[in-house]
Amino acid sequence: MGPSKVKPSAALNTEISREINFTDNRSAQHLFGELNRNLLTIEQATGVTINARGNGLRISGRAHAVELAASTLQQMYGLLLKGYPVFSQDIAFGVKILESSPQARLEEIFLDKVCITSRKRVISPKSVNQKLYIEAIRENDIVFGIGPAGTGKTYLAVAMAVSALAREQVAKIILTRPAVEAGEKLGFLPGDMAQKVDPYLRPLTDAINDMMGQERTQDLTERGVIEVAPLAFMRGRTLNNAFIILDEAQNTTREQMKMFLTRIGFDSQAVITGDVTQIDLPGTQQSGLIQAEKILAGIKGIAFCHFSKADVVRHPLVQEIIHAYEQQENARHQHTASEV
Repeated sequence: MGPSKVKPSAALNTEISREINFTDNRSAQHLFGELNRNLLTIEQATGVTINARGNGLRISGRAHAVELAASTLQQMYGLLLKGYPVFSQDIAFGVKILESSPQARLEEIFLDKVCITSRKRVISPKSVNQKLYIEAIRENDIVFGIGPAGTGKTYLAVAMAVSALAREQVAKIILTRPAVEAGEKLGFLPGDMAQKVDPYLRPLTDAINDMMGQERTQDLTERGVIEVAPLAFMRGRTLNNAFIILDEAQNTTREQMKMFLTRIGFDSQAVITGDVTQIDLPGTQQSGLIQAEKILAGIKGIAFCHFSKADVVRHPLVQEIIHAYEQQENARHQHTASEV
């Protein structure tokens, strides 16, 4: 009778310990974080126990969790050696990436510099789906980024636009979104029309100000190089040699989406972003974003990229909030189906 085989699930749950030593003192201390804060982040995310001594670590816990923690630390250390300034949030992103894609190489994701802001901060993808999104924008003229809030859809699109402008691949950046009320009526807001629609466009202006600096953005806006306007202002135009971003596209009608897509001219690129779980269209109107995916799927040069709550790069609670709403929505659909 041969030796008994250990079931994979049992092997993964086996308690083990693993030691890792890092040779570069400065990089190791950066990796551990102030008061070992980064190690605490990994402990909380994986359930392991990490004991640090000098430049060495001892990781204890279930086998799969120990391997996840060790892989995260080793790959982050490699990033530090290559000059990437690892921040505490990068540690959390690294754990999430390797938890869902154990074979992923973090350097291929984090070292993909999309843009460097006016404050010298490097903008790069923080998840596998963000990396695929960036690659899709590089390879296609029209890209749809669809997913929940906080997944970086709009921010990365603006970063790609700023990068394209800096490299003189386009002559201007156009940022637009539909001015659809979400519980408040435009008529009750103070000011003229420009002041009324400003709150709708603020997320776009905030993103570009963050990357280019407010003075630089204002100068380029006055010169017409950067344009921020409601979607209705796009009607009748042909947008040549521009990087165009349509944000909050879930709130477009079929007609508005068709109008926008047919504005795109020569040497232009468009990114359309939206969250189909947050549609504010009145009545029974269908979202132009949902319809566009059904109509345009399969056309060469058009790509659809999907994000999930796992790609959320905001406060950790945002991911939990999205999950809670998803559960409630699923329960509601199941209850409705049971009544039919």
